[in-house]
Amino acid sequence: MFLPTTAKEVKNLGWKQLDIILVTGDCYIDSPLVGVSVIGHCLMDAGFRVGIIGQPDIRTSNDITRLGEPALFWGVSGGCIDSMVANRTASGKPRRTDDYTPGGINNKRPDRAVIAYCNLIKAHFKNSAPIVLGGLEASLRRVAHYDYWSKKIRKSILFDSKADYLLYSMAEKSVVELAWHLKKGQDPRAIRGLCFIAESAPGEGIELPEFETVRSDRCAFTEMFNLFYRNNDPVTARTLYQKQDTRFLIQNPPQPYLTEKELDTVYSFDYMRDAHPYHLKNGPVKALDTIRFSVLTHQGCYGECSFCSIAVHQGRGVRCRSKASIVNEVKRVAAHPLFKGNIMDVGGPTANMYGFECSKKLKKGACADKACLFPEVCSSMKIDHSKQITLLNDIKKVPGVKRVFVTSGIRYDMILADKSNGTRYLKTLIRSHISGQMKIAPEHCSSAVLKKMGKPAINTLLQFKKLFERLTKEDGKKQFLSYYFIAAHPGCGLKEMRHLKQVCSKDLHYIPKQVQLFTPSPSTRSTMMYCTGIDPFTTEKCFVEKSDAGRKKQISVVL
Repeated sequence: MFLPTTAKEVKNLGWKQLDIILVTGDCYIDSPLVGVSVIGHCLMDAGFRVGIIGQPDIRTSNDITRLGEPALFWGVSGGCIDSMVANRTASGKPRRTDDYTPGGINNKRPDRAVIAYCNLIKAHFKNSAPIVLGGLEASLRRVAHYDYWSKKIRKSILFDSKADYLLYSMAEKSVVELAWHLKKGQDPRAIRGLCFIAESAPGEGIELPEFETVRSDRCAFTEMFNLFYRNNDPVTARTLYQKQDTRFLIQNPPQPYLTEKELDTVYSFDYMRDAHPYHLKNGPVKALDTIRFSVLTHQGCYGECSFCSIAVHQGRGVRCRSKASIVNEVKRVAAHPLFKGNIMDVGGPTANMYGFECSKKLKKGACADKACLFPEVCSSMKIDHSKQITLLNDIKKVPGVKRVFVTSGIRYDMILADKSNGTRYLKTLIRSHISGQMKIAPEHCSSAVLKKMGKPAINTLLQFKKLFERLTKEDGKKQFLSYYFIAAHPGCGLKEMRHLKQVCSKDLHYIPKQVQLFTPSPSTRSTMMYCTGIDPFTTEKCFVEKSDAGRKKQISVVL
């Protein structure tokens, strides 16, 4: 069912007042792939009365007041995409389109949406119910961070928004805990996965260098980032705290990852897989073309690409749903009146991480001194694609399903590392689960740049290309690889881009049609390198191209 977004819907449910109102930078899409929708259903399942306001007009009170004031708290999210990334290109120019806005015109989402919505609430509800931040935009800005768009180090978004609490990561469990604490009048400040502001430092934990120091001292900022990054595993993390004016930001350790049973419950709710009619009257929502009939199999990613925010937001541990849960969801999808037979994606942050995890990590937490896949796949990570092969085969048998695609990320180094089932998995994809082309993301070809990115070496890519082409030929299909590349990443200059062009031409036999310009997003290793010129993991100095002309020239070398 849709959660209510109008006063009429609230009245029809027989509710006099909502417990929680969720505010989001997207229009309201009721989907298991939309975080605010998942949070809303988790709260409803726990017995709370929940409403959603999508893309409220910040110029008037009409939208933000239409559901009244919540009894327990406001939940504020920037949406599925960081509002600054959604609104600005890597060159800083305004984006004209927005896939999460009805009609597709980018005119509904304000810059720094989380802060804008908090200001909107406070303007129209004096002494309002507590405001709780969540979602990607808040999660990545929960501590002091470099902001690419203002070119400065900013305080935690809790300070800038003047909100009461922040729930980081996926928050399915922590948001329900918070709701119960507030309902019972209990102090919620011990909840895991919660950030808050305190007048004094806690009695225990790890102190981060204070804000006034990190914003002027790049070495102190690097130290702060390392402490922050290394304390995000639920098994090993400790409380973090940082002085940001006369007060302290407190970050409690993360919530434990959801168990398989808990994940299955979250994805069993009655999602409508559509935008609410309140929004659809303004036009179609493009995001639905890809997410409406896609199925998420797991959360988290241990790839740790330096430029990616998933490890910081979702975590470095992969947790999976049961096969039965996924197949049952596909059956519900197949019964949807708009379903035409195609499952658009079966996957997650990285599709082929489904079905296995490092046993050491599950017991002792993620390693502090090494990554799971870089510089090569760790021997403790027993990669096995057999469960995903079985899953894909079972999904194909669901009545009404014609085609099943895997379009989310594939780690080709993991396919090569799986000596038992890697080739069989790739054969399965080639035969049944890609359409004409398979997109992979080597990101670059220079060994120096790949090292900064945390991506596998070029010889791994060439080995995979050879295997793909052999298997495709054996299957009698005309299919090919396409590649994602990034320009102007820290460590990359014109020389490295010329090398990329040479490899594309001579080894990949590929002419890039599009190259992404590196966009520094908060709280990632690459962004730290961009800001400080120092690799935070090695403390080595790193070349960074920051001029607009230089960044654009790197792209022009390849295209």
